[in-house]
Amino acid sequence: MLQRITQRNSLRSVQRLRWTSHRNYATPSEPYEVVVIGGGPGGYVAAIKAAQLGLKTACIEKRGSLGGTCLNVGCIPSKAMLNNSHMYHQAQHDMKRRGIDVSGVSLNLPVMLQAKDAAVAGLTKGIEFLFKQNGVDYIKGAASFVSPTRISVQLLEGGGTEVDAKSVIIATGSEVAPFPGGDIPIDEKQIVSSTGVLDLQQVPERLVVIGGGIIGLEMGSVWSRLGADVTVVEFLGAIGGAGIDGEVAKQFQRLLTKQGLKFKLNTKVVSAEKTDDGKVSLKMEAAAGGKEEVLDADVVLVAVGRRPYVEGLNLEAIGVEMDNKGRIVIDDQFNTSVKNIKCIGDVTFGPMLAHKAEEEGIAAAEFLKTGHGHVNYNAIPSVVYTHPEVAWVGKTEQELKTAGVQFSVGKFNFSANSRAKTNLDTEGFVKILAEKETDKILGVHIIGPNAGEMISEGVLAMEYGASAEDVARTSHAHPTLSEAFKEACMAAFAKPIHM
Repeated sequence: MLQRITQRNSLRSVQRLRWTSHRNYATPSEPYEVVVIGGGPGGYVAAIKAAQLGLKTACIEKRGSLGGTCLNVGCIPSKAMLNNSHMYHQAQHDMKRRGIDVSGVSLNLPVMLQAKDAAVAGLTKGIEFLFKQNGVDYIKGAASFVSPTRISVQLLEGGGTEVDAKSVIIATGSEVAPFPGGDIPIDEKQIVSSTGVLDLQQVPERLVVIGGGIIGLEMGSVWSRLGADVTVVEFLGAIGGAGIDGEVAKQFQRLLTKQGLKFKLNTKVVSAEKTDDGKVSLKMEAAAGGKEEVLDADVVLVAVGRRPYVEGLNLEAIGVEMDNKGRIVIDDQFNTSVKNIKCIGDVTFGPMLAHKAEEEGIAAAEFLKTGHGHVNYNAIPSVVYTHPEVAWVGKTEQELKTAGVQFSVGKFNFSANSRAKTNLDTEGFVKILAEKETDKILGVHIIGPNAGEMISEGVLAMEYGASAEDVARTSHAHPTLSEAFKEACMAAFAKPIHM
């Protein structure tokens, strides 16, 4: 017995030593209670929460850095570019009216890209530290199921190992969806995805964005601010993607057009071809069919969406059910068709949002430990981080009308908000949709400064079933942008004071 205890302690010491040097290590003799496949926002949060709940946990990630698409090539680097390009644009076009005379402003794109990369690197290392702090074993490699309780890992440093697990959480996320029909191959140089557009080494003279959803509008906005002539081609008749309120979408398009972006709505891209003069020639036609149109660009961004990523997992061999869109089928406790395997995030149903995956990661870990977990899918916010920002949660006017719900609308313009006026940033409004009979808030839609921060108040109100009057009777600090939220709630059940 003493010898076995000594050997076990020795093995744990070796594992700790190998962790501190950021190396992979041999599989422990005892199975993990939880193994998470995927180190993105859903996966790493699930792993940390499981470990905090006292479950022996490992996370397998093949990228070589944690944070998934969001941190490495998505949410985080794009926000760095959005923020810094906005500052550059302000210095060029907005400072003078604020009494700040700036001359000689120029773009240093290599340094801007370095700042983006530095933010990513710092946050990735931060997650590694959180793993160490919470006792999560980090295994760098590609996972493949041998059985529902055994996972083979092809290690990034070479060689392989196998990991045994009582329970598994699949959190492998999503990948860029190819252009429908495959007529526009992405080379990440001239025809780029959301990954390649973040790493362009020079500002294109003309950029065409295929897709007027969140990714397309954010990246189009970045390169427009930096000097590109940007045209957004969208198959549908409005921008912003699923869930955006119709009134907000119209205002959003008007403001982006004012900033210099061009839009071709109800338009279908048929094909793209590289020409001898180094351009990309796009053939387009009306979405309903019609006369063909040609548009030339230096760079084309394909931003038509994302699809679940399950490559190499060997799900078929263990019987994990998937639907016809490639999503892993789950129940209301994130269980797949295989008893001990759960699934969260982009690889299954629901909006492909990092914060949605995080909530699911926490809930999945809690289900494993306690049998209880909670995610309110009616209170998942969406944000477009352009300027102005656009954010929403809950139902749109169109959805409520279709469902036959009687509702009130409360609206307050930022042009009547004292803080927005002092900031010289008054475009947009807050819009509250409340049930007619009960005054319960059913939807919140914001276009304007700091919308992404302000939407949290709407999420909180909806999570706890607040009425518009509940929020209106809550004191909001003066002068703040959040007072517009209060006034919109006042407008929903009575009248606002300042408009």
